[in-house]
Amino acid sequence: MKVLSYNLRHHRAAGEIAQLATEHGTDVLCLQEAYAAQLPSRAGALELAATTSTGLLGLAIYVDASRFAVVASRAFRLKPGVHDVVFLPETERLLAVRLVDRRTGAATTVASFHAAPLTATNILRRHQVSAAHMLLDDLGEGEPVLMMGDFNYPLFRTGLARLASRDGYALSVSDRPTYRHVGSFATHFDLVTSRGLRVESVRTLPEGASDHRPILAVAGLAETSTRVATRQTVGTVAPNP
Repeated sequence: MKVLSYNLRHHRAAGEIAQLATEHGTDVLCLQEAYAAQLPSRAGALELAATTSTGLLGLAIYVDASRFAVVASRAFRLKPGVHDVVFLPETERLLAVRLVDRRTGAATTVASFHAAPLTATNILRRHQVSAAHMLLDDLGEGEPVLMMGDFNYPLFRTGLARLASRDGYALSVSDRPTYRHVGSFATHFDLVTSRGLRVESVRTLPEGASDHRPILAVAGLAETSTRVATRQTVGTVAPNP
């Protein structure tokens, strides 16, 4: 399964999603900072499966309906930071779809996630990540889960990796930075957490109209769906100073 995640930077990169989906043979497309009402019903061969309904920074998921049946979808609010309380009080920062592979019958939950901005603390973002994991576990009823998106977590990712591991998840980091902040400082904002899946690779794709670069994960079912992957894949957890 190929899953692509892209923060559109207030919808500025929305015109790129169809080409990205087609060029990379994407099965599922997870978006952040989308204007849900302005999204097309299709992106290449993918169909719009779910969007958030509140807030300005919307989430969306497109799915290859010829391969996957969408049997459930749900949006969630997570513990807000000051930025959300003041500016985005209705924002839903987690959107999930439960998919059934039409060929194999295997079920997987895929989620688009957008953590609180850098004005919040890493403690709050870790709380949001852990809460998201619990919500996805409940939605997926113990089935494999893949969560991708903008974690806003550029530094000290070893703490995030430990948290994910305690939740039964593995953190995967792409092969190249996904965001250039100022000057030559570039780092990873866009990440992947997974449970019950073997994440074979996570690649950072070329820069577009957004300040974030899209990432593409290739994942398959783990040998034992409840096992947490500990080996290092391309772009998997790397200590961060």
